[in-house]
Amino acid sequence: MCWISLTATQPNLAQRILQKLSRATSSCATRAAMATSTSTATTAAAGCTPVYFVSHGGPNLMYQVEHPAFHQLQKIGKEITTKVKPKAVVVFSAHWQAAGSKVEVNTAEFTDLIYDYYGFPDRYYKHKYPNVGSQELAEKVLGLLEEAGIESEGVKRGLDHGVFAPFTCMFGPEENPLGVPLVQVSLFGQEDPNMHYALGKAVSKLRDEGVVIIGSGMAVHNLRDLRSAMMSGELLDYVVPFDEAIKEAVTNVASGEERKAKLAELLGRSDARNAHPTFEHLLPVHIASGAAGDDKAVQLWTLPEMSMSWAQYRFGEVQS
Repeated sequence: MCWISLTATQPNLAQRILQKLSRATSSCATRAAMATSTSTATTAAAGCTPVYFVSHGGPNLMYQVEHPAFHQLQKIGKEITTKVKPKAVVVFSAHWQAAGSKVEVNTAEFTDLIYDYYGFPDRYYKHKYPNVGSQELAEKVLGLLEEAGIESEGVKRGLDHGVFAPFTCMFGPEENPLGVPLVQVSLFGQEDPNMHYALGKAVSKLRDEGVVIIGSGMAVHNLRDLRSAMMSGELLDYVVPFDEAIKEAVTNVASGEERKAKLAELLGRSDARNAHPTFEHLLPVHIASGAAGDDKAVQLWTLPEMSMSWAQYRFGEVQS
């Protein structure tokens, strides 16, 4: 699989992407008013982009093209580029946490990748993922956070592997390029699930403007147990129960508020600290849920594996 360099392509790519972002679009609310009225607990408002949660794995997934998760991420990426056709993407990664109760937003248009891992072969530190940010969109995110009373600031930062690893699988630059601006936003530096739900809710208006919101984490993520699980070849006993509990909380609800409450309860389960010794990989589910509101969610796919789970979710419908 070939990867293209940003060096020669960035200026033209940026111009095309930013032109695409600036095209006028009718509001989701307007389109919804024209659509047949249905229960918001089961149907996304007409015209709104769906929200996604993806389990991203490690950087090795970029090269494990036969792994089932690689193919599932490709399918999600193809759905986004060919059916959803967003004007931009806002992504929250488990690998970027700001300090305390503050949120940071990447305002840079061109940045290098952050190789936030160690012990991998040299090619992992030469990997390129073509991406262009948008200061205009970043400023809009900052404005929405301010309206919601969330302390935030703009920073210039590269993409971490919680973004570029799954996005390499989803949006291969030659096979299925994304081709729209990509703005990353941090998590909070604390583990409060309701704060993260509110973070997603604060940016949910972007869905009215053709922006896809993606939370990137893992449904179950215990690196501490991974070595022993690999040596034994056995699936650890907490993986399936917690994976199923997330599915129940995300999909079997009548409203966004019920989903919010069920997701918050996950952190108090007796097996929660086995499934997630720290919660940063779970919190993007809360952010995605907040952005989705009352929209129905479906589990697109899951795979419990060793001390991990690869569950993938879509909130809302893909509009025809």
